[in-house]
Amino acid sequence: MASVSKVSILDYFNIVFEGENGKIESNCKACGTRIQAKRSVTSNFVTHLKRKHQAMYDEFVKRKDMKREAYSSGSLHSFNANGGTPRYSHPASTGGGGAPIVGGVGTLEGAGGGGGGGVSKFDRHDPRQVLISEAIAKMMVRDLQPAYTVENPGFRELLQLLEPRYTPEPRQYFQNQLLPAYAYQAQLATRQALASALALSLSLDLWSSLSGGKSGYLGVTCHFLTCEWQMRSALLACLPLGRTGSGGGHVLAEFEEVCHAHGVSGKAFRVVAEPFPALTPPARTSCLPGFNIAGGGIGGLEQEADDAAPGGGDDDPGESGGRNGHGEGREDGEGEQGLGASRVDCFSDSLDRCVGEGLHSCPQLRSALAKAACFYNYITSAVPPEKLRQVLDGPGGVSGKPGSFLPDIKDWASQLKVLRQLLDSVEFLEELSGRGELALCDEERAQLRELIDTLEPFTEAWDMIHWDRPTDRHVSISLALPCVLGLRKHLSETSTPHCPSLLAGLAQAVERRLAPILEDPLYISVTTLDPQFKLTWSSNPDWHRQVLLEELSKHAPPSLSVHPPAATEIHSQAPRSSPASSPISSLSRPCKLFSFIKQRPTMQAKSLEQELAGYLREEPTDEDPLHYWRRKAIDFPLLAQVAKRTFTIPASSTVVSSIFTTARQNLQLERGCVLPKHLETLIYLKANYRLLWT
Repeated sequence: MASVSKVSILDYFNIVFEGENGKIESNCKACGTRIQAKRSVTSNFVTHLKRKHQAMYDEFVKRKDMKREAYSSGSLHSFNANGGTPRYSHPASTGGGGAPIVGGVGTLEGAGGGGGGGVSKFDRHDPRQVLISEAIAKMMVRDLQPAYTVENPGFRELLQLLEPRYTPEPRQYFQNQLLPAYAYQAQLATRQALASALALSLSLDLWSSLSGGKSGYLGVTCHFLTCEWQMRSALLACLPLGRTGSGGGHVLAEFEEVCHAHGVSGKAFRVVAEPFPALTPPARTSCLPGFNIAGGGIGGLEQEADDAAPGGGDDDPGESGGRNGHGEGREDGEGEQGLGASRVDCFSDSLDRCVGEGLHSCPQLRSALAKAACFYNYITSAVPPEKLRQVLDGPGGVSGKPGSFLPDIKDWASQLKVLRQLLDSVEFLEELSGRGELALCDEERAQLRELIDTLEPFTEAWDMIHWDRPTDRHVSISLALPCVLGLRKHLSETSTPHCPSLLAGLAQAVERRLAPILEDPLYISVTTLDPQFKLTWSSNPDWHRQVLLEELSKHAPPSLSVHPPAATEIHSQAPRSSPASSPISSLSRPCKLFSFIKQRPTMQAKSLEQELAGYLREEPTDEDPLHYWRRKAIDFPLLAQVAKRTFTIPASSTVVSSIFTTARQNLQLERGCVLPKHLETLIYLKANYRLLWT
């Protein structure tokens, strides 16, 4: 057999630096992109070729295939002793139980391949091997699966069936090499994006660990505006918090260290964070008390919501393990003071708490909700799905088999949609089920109908700020103030003769938690700068205009030319770069030749008040706020400078908060197997999944 030269992915890159532990830095020969990786983990190089240079990648794959064919031809042309044709055989490989599996890939008798039943295995640097390993790592991240999944017999049998040439990698390869390499790549991409960000805000999330609340995790998420006025979010870090260091002071120290490591110290416009207890519960999602739908994906959230004290406020003694009279409260106050005036509450969490307080103020609803849940569970398990589809369709409907439910029924908003469908078709469903003891009486139906109607605007607000969450859509706090006004108006006009305590509890919660938003200059500013609202919501436009001018003057630069700078510093105390001048024509204007051209008038920069007056004179528009201000930055440069900061503050909870809950549900049985460091890496990569693999 003729010798075949070695084919390596590094043939398409120029190695410019090689350090310890096999770390290398290489430049792509085609585009010059710098890529950092280990010599033993070349997936970054393969991925770059596949995404950016398809022709080079096809050439590389073809060269690898030719190499394999050359090796195979050396075996195929080894004749038997009689000089005849090669003898083929179908090896019978055995499974775990020893039963032969016949009909496998035809191979040569005596061919090499070790444990692959005669099939030539990929080496670690083979492009097909690399892509399969990358797909397995992406599966771990996307589904939050532990690394030892790759060593399960069933998983290996599936790999053997799909690609017999794949060489199974040990879990240490994914846990110690591949996943950390992806995390390093995400860190580089995040730092590069933040270096050119126009503005940014941060979110703080705390989560109790899987080991009974003895420790926790801190998530720091950055919401930043790119140079193209595109809003992006990235998880900067997921850090463990030990039992002795879970107070506010320790959280604040970890937070400042993360900000310093990513170069955003002092640059955040606002920090969205809840009050610092010693350790926050894993989820604060309120559920309808007693409405336990089988298979609805609610898990343990119902118990957590029901065990909360009535009101569920920040001062409730049973809300978290930190407020237990052992001194954590003083430390937590120090942590909140460390964030200072930059801290704002998450509007999504405040809205959720209001609903929770209203639900717990009306205990008579529990029995009706429990009975409705029993009726729903019965009909979806006993009635054929083709009949149920006539009435139970969309959110909360069956998905093809009796007893199968949508997996995203996990909060009060999605439960209310299921309950509404149930009540709208209750007569028809009672006829189908034929179970009179489970039927809802008139009083129970009236209570549930009042519950649905009373919470309908709350559901609309919840859906609006969480709309299109799978695509990580950024929703700013400009919606908060109009939502509060709408909820106030709805509660003042609603009558609940069957559930008066529900209405009273909701009204008190809205006044205590959400009403301060109506007088907050920050919310007044960002709502007015939203082109769909402006001051149309205001009952006193003159007063709100004055509040807005005072707030804008705090954040707008003291002087700015008509043409805004390409990029400015974010923090008001940070030194500002000088505005970038527009390019000037290199051709000089002869005085005599162009003397007939009139002198152009000098454009005077508008004051902040003039810009605001011109902005408010325009009619409101449904245009996306960021798209609007990108287009209007030349007309209203001072307002645009403020708008690009205020719109970075999110109204909804971060992606990592939902990932925390998913991690608890997926990995609660693997407490002794999943290493904390591995869990941090999985959460970090899942939160930044779109940054790496989109």
